Amino acid sequence: MKKIITIISFFFASQCIQSQVPASFFSKADQFFKTYISEGKVKYAAIKKDTSSLDILIEEIASATPTKSNKANFQAFHINAYNLLVIKGIVNNYPTKSPLDINGFFDGKKYTVAGQKTTLNGIENNILRKNYSKEPRFHFVLVCAGLGCPPIINEAYTPAKLESQLQRQTKIAINNPSFIKYDGKKLKISQIFEWYAKDFKQFGSYVDFVNKYRKEKVPTKTKVGFYSYDWALNKI
Repeated sequence: MKKIITIISFFFASQCIQSQVPASFFSKADQFFKTYISEGKVKYAAIKKDTSSLDILIEEIASATPTKSNKANFQAFHINAYNLLVIKGIVNNYPTKSPLDINGFFDGKKYTVAGQKTTLNGIENNILRKNYSKEPRFHFVLVCAGLGCPPIINEAYTPAKLESQLQRQTKIAINNPSFIKYDGKKLKISQIFEWYAKDFKQFGSYVDFVNKYRKEKVPTKTKVGFYSYDWALNKI
């Protein structure tokens, strides 16, 4: 009986290991971002000239087998997948001035992600936000190719560093005077907060969320407004 239990345990352990996205994917993604991202912007023209490294990553995104049982692996994979597929969508239509100039960019074009067809909005809303509804920090790491979004970083999100990366990027965005604008009287915040109000206000007000990460706190009763989103392409 012990032998049977051992074999079964080994089988499930092996399945669990096999179902994780391998470290090689994150390593390749990291090298890609380091090569083509600079100061929060993307070298789309350079990628267009040679798409080989991006194409390899897109193939691995399609065939990967992440499971929700490994939370950090699952989340890191899909964050990178989103950012890489956004870049892929822009490169396929480059030159362009904005992702909104590409018909169906977020909700029409389908990609294969972990064996399933989905859109960019599907990754964000049906995979990440649906499965992790109490994680508003996703909005500071998913980059939609517009300048109004928090800047894309020149490294991959990895399971081992994911928590610190989510925390770091959220703090950077909230303390960026171009992203969170406070003049001593009114707090102006990105339309991201308006579009995903439920994600941010489930823990309190907008001011409560901002103050959680902001070094210089904003008075609790400060009036809040939204400034227009900049959809100009985040290109170099």
